[in-house]
Formats: sequence, C-alpha cells, structure tokens
Amino acid sequence: MKTIRFPRRAVLLGGLAAFLSGCASKFRSYGGPEVTRVRLYKGQRLLVLDGADRVLQTYSVGLGFAPEGHKQFEGDGRTPEGAYVVDKRNPDSTYHLSVGISYPNEADIAYAEAQGLSPGGNIFIHGGPRPGIDPRDVRDWTAGCIAVTDRQIEDIYAMVKDGTPIHIFA
Repeated sequence: MKTIRFPRRAVLLGGLAAFLSGCASKFRSYGGPEVTRVRLYKGQRLLVLDGADRVLQTYSVGLGFAPEGHKQFEGDGRTPEGAYVVDKRNPDSTYHLSVGISYPNEADIAYAEAQGLSPGGNIFIHGGPRPGIDPRDVRDWTAGCIAVTDRQIEDIYAMVKDGTPIHIFA
C-alpha cells in the first residue's frame, strides 16, 4: 500500500481555510448573562442591552430617515417610541440579519385608523445597508427601523431572545 503525502503548505492552507470558513458564519453563539431589556435612546442614537444587574452592551445606531417623533403612519420614516417586545427574527433578512419589534401595538393601530391611514409595521433592528445606501454617509437611512453594523446585528441576534422587552425613548 502506497502512502500519499501532501505538501505541508497545502495542509496548512487547507486548515486555515477551514478555520476561517467557520468564522465567517453570521450566526454567533452567546453564553453570557441573559439580556433582560433593550433600551433605545433615539436622540443619542444609542441602543443598550441590559442584563439583570448591569449593562451588557451598547451600540451606536441609525434610525428612520425622519427620526424625530413617534412613528404614526406607514411611510413616515419615523422610528417608534414606547414599550414593545422583540417578537420575531429573520435569518434571511435583506439587511444581513434582523430582530423584529412588536410595533404596531393596539394604540398605534387605533390612532392610525382614526386618521384613515395604516400604522405601518415590520420594524426591525437590522444590519445593512441595503444596496445603494451607505450609512457611513447617511446617518438615518432606514424606513423606521434601527440600523447597526452587520457584526453588531450578529451579536444582537445571538444575545436578544424573542419576548425581551424593548423601550424606545425620544
């Protein structure tokens, strides 16, 4: 039986490629303290992940293209304000990954309907940018969502579970 020998360089490069391909996954694991609440301070463009007894992580964010005020209607470009929960996630998001927020709530729906309009929906914390948009040049570029970098949404996606409360302040 003949032994097959591989050049050392090929073995090393193959091992390195296998290692790096494992690092390339957008799905990260998290074994730290539970995120018990998410806070967003729109005016400061700051997202805070809270644990039971301390802040676990903070992120700078971009918002909707018309960030002042509470989202009221579909297409207004505002990011909601108030108390919501993380209610879904999208692993195949156009914006890398995304974590959904339970907007609109009953009050949001009632207000919009009283005006004869739709409250909109599909508000997410997501990566990005979408094709053709460069958030390094445009701070608030979403249609009402909360934008972070792709690397940051990978961490948030792993850390924040469905059902986690999110409080959004002006």
